[in-house]
Amino acid sequence: MSGSIYGQIFTITTWGESHGAGVGVVIDGCPAGLSLEASDIQYYLNRRKPGQNCFMTARNEKDSVEILSGVFEGHTTGAPISLFVKNTDQRSTDYDNLETCYRPGHADFTFNSKYGFRDYRGGGRSSGRETIGRVAAGAVASMILSNLGVTVQAYTKAIGPISIAEAEYDFTQLSKNSLYMPHKEKSGLACAYLSDCIASQDSCGGIIECRIDGMPVGIGDPVFEKLDANLAKAILSVGAVKGFEVGDGFAAASLKGSENNDAFIVSAADPAAKKIIKNTNHSGGVLGGISDGSAIVFRAAIKPTPSISRTQQTVTISGEETELVIHGRHDPIIVPRAVVVIESMAAITVVDALLKNMGAQMDYLTRFYR
Repeated sequence: MSGSIYGQIFTITTWGESHGAGVGVVIDGCPAGLSLEASDIQYYLNRRKPGQNCFMTARNEKDSVEILSGVFEGHTTGAPISLFVKNTDQRSTDYDNLETCYRPGHADFTFNSKYGFRDYRGGGRSSGRETIGRVAAGAVASMILSNLGVTVQAYTKAIGPISIAEAEYDFTQLSKNSLYMPHKEKSGLACAYLSDCIASQDSCGGIIECRIDGMPVGIGDPVFEKLDANLAKAILSVGAVKGFEVGDGFAAASLKGSENNDAFIVSAADPAAKKIIKNTNHSGGVLGGISDGSAIVFRAAIKPTPSISRTQQTVTISGEETELVIHGRHDPIIVPRAVVVIESMAAITVVDALLKNMGAQMDYLTRFYR
């Protein structure tokens, strides 16, 4: 099975299944000398683990990470870093009725059509539990970025119809509500909306926004390796994501050029330096596939959780129409746990782009090797 590797220099390979022995990731291309402990990675994994509140699956997984290789005496060695998280609370019998039929909204039908076989216990490789490897690798990437003065911050912009305007953001609220929404009142409204969804045996989706600050100008390439294109691939590779936009995104389609263009000005902070910046950021920090020095801002649309308790129409693997009730423990909304997944994939993409950029000019090479 191909398609489990992402990146060109800083590469990650995720592995494992939802109901197998465990899941994990191998990271290659991480520079030696990065300070790294299991607790640094665990902080990120704790943000995505289940059972944090009534809006998350009750699957009781500690998601404790083990570093199997690539770290010695608290620092990376330059060798591949292998990270392992054991599965400890599988209930595979919850999925026995799925052996002979396809779940609506899941990859059961397409996976079986491609491979002629599928692991029906929670979805196998198509399970959201695969994202543990992404988050573990994202923790390492984020630590590299921290050393370079680059920060990546994702948060919940909308849950169902409850949306927060940019002017209303209060990022002090992110640590104060389990939905990772930067607004106190809106998070309360979202909780009430989610409670109604649960009461009606339904689920909902939402929007995650991500902001990357501190990026230097000139990262990314102008054709197939555009920074925004690679971010789009990384984010759309997350199973629940059905839409991606950067900057003004789809709203730009209704604007005029005079409204959408970002004027260039000289920074007032230090006029003598004549640092060029943009007066606005409709582009979302990327021009021509290359970072322009502004904050990189993008959004991901997350679909409603497909595993709902309502009776749904489906077919068996032999083509007989039937009805299905999904059992087991499932999130009524994926968004809060996906926030750190989106953040991690952005960090991985940016680190890879920064490493690739080191060979963009002869000046960079001569400065490093002379």
